[in-house]
Amino acid sequence: MPDLYVHHRIQCEPRQWQAVADELQDAGAARLKAQGGILYGVWRSQIGTPRDELNAITAWPDSTGAPESDRILLGDITGIRDASNAVMVPTLRPERIDPPRRQGNFAFRWFDTPKAHWTEFLNLCAGAWPGFESAYDSQIIGMWRFLDRADGQDPDELRRTLLMTRRPDLAMWERSKIPDNPDEAEVRRKLSRRYDLCDWTSVFTTTLLTAEDRSDEVRWA
Repeated sequence: MPDLYVHHRIQCEPRQWQAVADELQDAGAARLKAQGGILYGVWRSQIGTPRDELNAITAWPDSTGAPESDRILLGDITGIRDASNAVMVPTLRPERIDPPRRQGNFAFRWFDTPKAHWTEFLNLCAGAWPGFESAYDSQIIGMWRFLDRADGQDPDELRRTLLMTRRPDLAMWERSKIPDNPDEAEVRRKLSRRYDLCDWTSVFTTTLLTAEDRSDEVRWA
């Protein structure tokens, strides 16, 4: 069985995001461990989502607990207004469960890609990522494909993916959009071509609450 991941989107009561995040990292992580799961990460809003929204990802090496991951992670934590989740499998990355540990600017980008364009989409990612990472001190944390679709679309015809990219800061986000030499221009060409292939894409940025090197204390939202 492949490793499964679950993306959790958690709407907190006003001003409760920090308390909820602390509980996720404490009691939530303990419940996951007892059921064979891993708290892959918890992120807070930076740009593009409400202040009191958290994103979390759980990982399941043996796949068995994934369908119950929301109940296991959230338990009876107070301060949560609403939550949704979706099960995912890794595509090109990650190759193994290795949670991100360095703070930075984490972009969550969704793509809806028709099946007919899927192979070219993956090839463009594989071709662009090495140059992107070396040019911009950035990392592709992973790109996961969702196994089901909340909007009823057939996952075999329209493939939704979540791409997570870490940059050191927002300044590098802007820098990575402006090629400075031919090699960077080729990276940008490949990345831009993906947008021509997909039916829909959306992005927001976050910072990592489970980072081990430093905390983010900035009031982003």
